[in-house]
Amino acid sequence: MWHEKYMKNNNKINNIKLMKRTYQKIFYGLIKRHYYYLSSPLRILPECFVIGVVRSGTTSLHHYLGQHPCIGSSAYDEIGYFDDNYHLGINWYKSLFPTKFARDKIIKKHGKFLTYDVTPFYIYKPIVAKRIFELSPKAKIISNLRNPVDRAYSNYILMLQNGGTTKTFEEVIQISMDKIDKNKLKLNDEAYLVNTFDENILARGFYVDQLKIWFEKFQKKQLLIIPSEDLAQKTDEILSKVFEFLDLPYFKIKDFTKHNKREYLPMKNETRELLIEFYQPYNEKLYSLISQHFDWDK
Repeated sequence: MWHEKYMKNNNKINNIKLMKRTYQKIFYGLIKRHYYYLSSPLRILPECFVIGVVRSGTTSLHHYLGQHPCIGSSAYDEIGYFDDNYHLGINWYKSLFPTKFARDKIIKKHGKFLTYDVTPFYIYKPIVAKRIFELSPKAKIISNLRNPVDRAYSNYILMLQNGGTTKTFEEVIQISMDKIDKNKLKLNDEAYLVNTFDENILARGFYVDQLKIWFEKFQKKQLLIIPSEDLAQKTDEILSKVFEFLDLPYFKIKDFTKHNKREYLPMKNETRELLIEFYQPYNEKLYSLISQHFDWDK
């Protein structure tokens, strides 16, 4: 009797979930994307993915890439299909990209074409790496990596300005450090790590742990790691490397506007020194993984 009641309730819950997902597909597809959704069979999927990290200039890179004549831009950045929006289906995803006709027109004029997905939250979710590999095993993967000390502070400023905290930066990082120290044994737990990267302002800077799955799934030649400091200060030089990585001809873009840039007071020197020491062992492991070294120790 109890088992039958449990099964009935479970089936009811599953039916509700199915109805909700069906409604979401209709709403976000036919209603929100309308023509683009209906024409999705005539649209193409991206060959390039900018996977992270948050607060590292990914929005700026999205706009820079879209200026190249061989590149067709997606509808917007932070699409999030392979994680939060996966249930909306492949046709919804395709509705966000150019048509095959647009591709053929650009190829005829410029010789090459590609489109791209920029979603900075992809980097720390192993399921995303697996899904992208299944869909596009030859994809080109780009990641902006910002000095984790500055990234954490920038993330804090965003939280502060948006009303997400009233604590000082020093209080926030102390809480984060305590949680990391308390749960060190769980850092090999994939599910725990994803939640930690999402919620812990300092753990988001453990880039080596986030990139491991990408280096396991894709060949090293398919991954390009960019220091966001160079993207900001040597934009044209870095874009030249990006275009070369994407097998596209060099093109000097016209609009170098930095997006989502915020002005704020610098962090305390003693706080910076503390975080440099905290991140040093993680950074060294990162340099070994990616065969690159960044000037993040100051």
